[in-house]
Amino acid sequence: MHPKQLLDACSELVKRAMTFEHPADAVVSRFFRENRYLGPRERATLAETTYTVLRKKLLFEALAHSGSGARERRLAILGFAAVLREQAKKEGKVKNKDGQDSETFIKAALNPQELKWLAACDGIKPEDLMEAHRHNLPEWLVEPLKAQLGDEFWALAASMEQAAPLDLRVNTLNDKRSDLRKELEKAGIKAEPTPFSPIGLRVDGKPALAKVDAFNRGAIEVQDEGSQLLALMLDAKRGEMVVDFCAGAGGKTLAIGAAMRNTGRLYAFDVSGHRLDALKPRLARSGLSNVHPAAIAHERDERVKRLAGKIDRVLVDAPCSGLGTLRRNPDLKWRQSAKAVEELTQKQAAILESSARLVKAGGRLIYATCSILPQENEAIAEAFSAAHPEFVPLDAGEVLEQLKIADGDKLCSGGEGGRRYLRLWPHQHETDGFFAAVWVKKA
Repeated sequence: MHPKQLLDACSELVKRAMTFEHPADAVVSRFFRENRYLGPRERATLAETTYTVLRKKLLFEALAHSGSGARERRLAILGFAAVLREQAKKEGKVKNKDGQDSETFIKAALNPQELKWLAACDGIKPEDLMEAHRHNLPEWLVEPLKAQLGDEFWALAASMEQAAPLDLRVNTLNDKRSDLRKELEKAGIKAEPTPFSPIGLRVDGKPALAKVDAFNRGAIEVQDEGSQLLALMLDAKRGEMVVDFCAGAGGKTLAIGAAMRNTGRLYAFDVSGHRLDALKPRLARSGLSNVHPAAIAHERDERVKRLAGKIDRVLVDAPCSGLGTLRRNPDLKWRQSAKAVEELTQKQAAILESSARLVKAGGRLIYATCSILPQENEAIAEAFSAAHPEFVPLDAGEVLEQLKIADGDKLCSGGEGGRRYLRLWPHQHETDGFFAAVWVKKA
C-alpha cells in the first residue's frame, strides 16, 4: 500500500476512534473486517497509530492547533510518524518491502506543508511542554494518582504511554512452561518466563498466535501476568467447589480450572451472556470439563442464593474503571469519569457483599479489580472488613510466599508491614494495574 493511502486509512480509523462511542479495540476490529485487503504490517501500523493518538491525545491535540487540514489527519500524522519511527528503532532501521526506511516512508505520505509542520513539532523539547501535555491524563485522574504515588507519578504516566507486553499463560493441565517455551522458539516466537508468575511467558512482539499449534490445542492462553497472579492467589484445590463471580471471557476461570486439575466444580458467573459466549471456544481448547458457565441476572440471582455457604473459594474480579489497563485500552481514560467511578464503587460493594454469602466456613474470598484508584480498591476492602468481622483478612504477601511466588513482597502494599494487599503497577511490575484483597471466613 502506498504511504499516502496508509495515512488516509489511519486518519479514517483515528476519526472513528475519537468519537469514543465504542471501545477502541471494537472500532479497530470492525475497521479491519471492513477492509480485509489490509496486510498484517499495515494492520499493525493502523492499530498502533490509533492507540498512540489515544495515549498522547492532549499533546497531539495541542500540536494539531498549529497545523492545517482536517483535525483527524493532523492527529494521525503525529501518531503515524511516532509509530514508524518506533518500528524502525526496534528493527534496527530495517527497510520495508519497497526498500524505504521510516523517514522516507513518512515523507512519501505527507505534502510539503505537512512535512514542515511535522518538523516543527519534532523540534519541541519535552521539558518545554505544559504538565498536561507530558502526562496525557484527564485532570480528574491526576490528583488521586499524585496523592498515591508522589514523585513516582511521572514514572506511571510514562509507562501508561507505552504498549503493554504480550503475556501468555501455560495451561498446566497438560503442559510445562519450559516445554512450551522451546516449542514457541521452534515456531520463531521468542518467549521469556514472566518475572513473578510461575505459569507465564512474555512474548517478544505481537506474533500471529492463531497460526500457532500450541495456541490452537489450548496449551497457551493470552493473559496478563497480573491476572495470572490473581488466579494463583485463590489457590483452588482438587475437588473443591469454586466460583469465579464476574468471569467475563473466562481467562482466570481457565487458570483456576487447571489449578484444580480438572476436578471439583467451578462456576463461571457473569451478568453478560455475551461475554460468557467468548469463553466457550477457549473452554473447548483448554480440555477442562469442570467449568460450568452460567449467566445471572444480578448479584442476588437465585443461582447465587442456592449456593450460599457451600463454596470453598470465591473470586470477585469486580467490574471497575479498568484504569490499570491503559497501556492496552488508552481510550478508557477519556471514556471514564469521576462520576462513573463513584457509581462503580456502589456496584462493587454490592457485588462483594452478595458473593461473600457463598463462602463456607473456612473458605477463601478474594476481591480484585484492574483499577489503580484507592476508592475502587482499599476503600471497598476496608469497608467490607469493618462490616464483616466473620471474614478475617489474610496478608497477601504471606499468601504469595506460600505459593512460592518470587519476590512476592514487591507486589504488595498496605497494612502492617506493607503486605496486606496485592498492588500491581505498570511502571513497577510491568503488569497491568491490579489490586486484590484476601479473606478467610471463620470456621
